[in-house]
Amino acid sequence: MAHAGLRPDDNQGIPNPPVYYASTVLFPTIEEFETRDRPPYHGVQYGRSGTPTQFAFEEAVTALYPGGHKTVSWPSGIGAIAATMITFLRHGDHVLVADTVYGPTRKRVGANLLERAGVEITYYDPLIGGGIADLINERTRMIYLESPGSHTFEVQDVPAITQAAKARGVMTAIDNTWSSPLYCNPFDLGVDLVIEAATKYICGHSDAMLGTTTVSTEEQFQALKAMQSTLGSRAGPDECYLGLRGLRTLSVRMERHQKNALVLAEWFQARPEVARVLYPALADDPGHELWRRDHTGASGLFGVMLEPCSKAAVAAMLDGLELFGMGASWGGYESLVITIHPEKLRTAVPWPHDNPMLRFHIGLEDPADLIDDLAAGFTRLNAAS
Repeated sequence: MAHAGLRPDDNQGIPNPPVYYASTVLFPTIEEFETRDRPPYHGVQYGRSGTPTQFAFEEAVTALYPGGHKTVSWPSGIGAIAATMITFLRHGDHVLVADTVYGPTRKRVGANLLERAGVEITYYDPLIGGGIADLINERTRMIYLESPGSHTFEVQDVPAITQAAKARGVMTAIDNTWSSPLYCNPFDLGVDLVIEAATKYICGHSDAMLGTTTVSTEEQFQALKAMQSTLGSRAGPDECYLGLRGLRTLSVRMERHQKNALVLAEWFQARPEVARVLYPALADDPGHELWRRDHTGASGLFGVMLEPCSKAAVAAMLDGLELFGMGASWGGYESLVITIHPEKLRTAVPWPHDNPMLRFHIGLEDPADLIDDLAAGFTRLNAAS
């Protein structure tokens, strides 16, 4: 994390690769123009194909995923998901998608892109494990995973699913944003393609949009690069620079996110207003044992199910918080909270609860300050109930 992607000898001894802005790339001879994939150009041939800033970021991400072959970067996490799906799926194919995936994966990539293109989608129970073999048919080309799942944090038995997929020649892809490469390497679990919203923990400062797809073979890499060129959808040099900068502190930030999140999660468990905390790092979480087997740590994102109360009471609690912002992203240094509605997203396994649900991202602040802020919020909630 501290050294991957650095080329000081190529940049006058400067540790961080500079930001290259480029559309046109010039070559002194026809021979060099026609062999531009070779040294010293290394694929720098046109702005759409990428620049040394982008390549340095991709090289660093690949280094964090042992077993990964190469990485392609995209302008956002959802961009990485969409581009990866349309690269490897086509009209008439069938894809299995975990019922607990990130909402835009279902609504935007699934409904707006894949279904319109004639790709059949089956949403499956994320806890199905090896039983997913029964859902694979002759047209199934990909199984898409996300573990833990978005909003409700179910942990999938990834090795059981990838084993069933490999037995039938089916590709697997996973959204690994929650864990980051620090706390989970899906290649060790048998996954073929690893997608991450680098917007979140890799960038880490709530100031850049970035996505990555790390592949396991050269054939996959060439297919993705061809799609990237076709779409004209490469990550910007500023964002790649910020992604590289964020990588350097990923380990220390994630350690603090996890430490703070555990303190807050256990505090929530003791509150009478809370029915359940959804966080695999808790010993009594249903997915704890699978999480311990497949992950080396936990991020700062978890869910809280409140005891029944009014919408006005929830608003009274959240609207007055001073240290928790309300925003749809996460993974930055700051703490966040939003209301969530899992019942609106599920089809394979309907969400059985109607309790108010909150999603918290615990940032880098002092946990005692966060607890004081939340305690005051619960006072407001109780007064409005």
